[in-house]
Amino acid sequence: MVDVALDEIERVTKAALVRHGAAGWVADCVADAVRKAESVGNRICGLYYLESYCSQLESGRVRGDAEPVVTRPRPGVVEVDAKFGFAQPAFARGLPQALEAARECGVASLAVGHAHTCTSLGYFTEQIARAGLIGLGLTNASPIVAPPGGKTRVIGTNPIAFSVPDGQGGIAMQFDQSTTTVALGKITMAKAAGEPIPEGWAVDAEGRPTTDPEAALAGSLVSVGGYKGWGFGLMAELLAAGMTGGVVSRDVTPLKAPDGPPHDLGQYYLLMDPEASGAFFERLAQVGAGVALDGDSGARMPGQGKRLADPVALDESVWAQVRGLAGLD
Repeated sequence: MVDVALDEIERVTKAALVRHGAAGWVADCVADAVRKAESVGNRICGLYYLESYCSQLESGRVRGDAEPVVTRPRPGVVEVDAKFGFAQPAFARGLPQALEAARECGVASLAVGHAHTCTSLGYFTEQIARAGLIGLGLTNASPIVAPPGGKTRVIGTNPIAFSVPDGQGGIAMQFDQSTTTVALGKITMAKAAGEPIPEGWAVDAEGRPTTDPEAALAGSLVSVGGYKGWGFGLMAELLAAGMTGGVVSRDVTPLKAPDGPPHDLGQYYLLMDPEASGAFFERLAQVGAGVALDGDSGARMPGQGKRLADPVALDESVWAQVRGLAGLD
C-alpha cells in the first residue's frame, strides 16, 4: 500500500483525463468527483473508473470537449443537454440556475440528459445541500436486475441519493445507495479478486441464489427488500429516463466497455427549499434528537460521523496504473 494525498490524486487524475482528450475544465470537474469518492472510501466511484474514462475518451464513447447546453423552459424546470459528455461538468453548468429556480419556486427540478455515467449520485446531491437546499437524485444504469421471481434483466442498480442541509452550510443527513442489495461494482471487484460473494446479493441465469460472482454477472442482482426495492428501482428508471430523455436501462450497454455508443444516461434531481414550510429545521432537530437517544449504540443520522481520509491508502498497483495513465511513469 502507498499513502497518497488527495491533492495528488486530483492532480494526477486531471492529468490523465487531459492526456486522453478531456478539456481542462471538464477534467477539473471529473477529478474533483474522483477525489471526493476516494476521500470517503467509495473506491467503486473513484480511481476504479479512471482507466475506463481514459479509454472511452480515446474511443469517443465520451466527449471530453462537450459544452453542455442549459435551458429553463419553465420557472421551476432546468434542463441540461450534456452532449454525450461527462455528467460532472453538465451538472456544474446547470446547478446555479437550478438553485435559483428552487429558491424562487420553493421546488425545482434539474434534468441532466445525454450524459456519461455520473458514478456517485451523492456527490451531486451533497452540492445541493451545501448550498442550503434539500437534494434528491436518481439515475439508471445498464440492465442487471430482473423483476422479483423473474429472469429477464429489465433495470439497472438505479441508485437514489438524498442530502439534507443542516442550515449552517453543512450536511445533516445523506444517503447514496443502489436499489439493489449491493452495487454492481462490488460483484465485478469480487470477480477480479477471485472471491465469492455473500448469498442474497444475486441469482444466476436460472434465478437461483448464487455466491459465484461470474454466475451473478450472467444472472441478476437482487432488489433490496424484494418488491419494495424493485418499486424504488422502477421509480428511478422512469424519472431518470423519462424526465431527461436518457435511455432506459435495457438500452444501456456495459458502462466500462472501452468502445460502443455513448452512455446517453439521464440524472434527475429535485431541489427543495427547506424554508418553504417554515418548520423544516425544527422538525429536523426533533428527528435528530430522537436518533441521538440511542447514540451509545452507534445510531446516527445517515452520513454523519464520516471522516475524510487524507492521505488515502492505495494499492501500489492501482496508483502505478493511475500514474501511467497520466504519463508520469
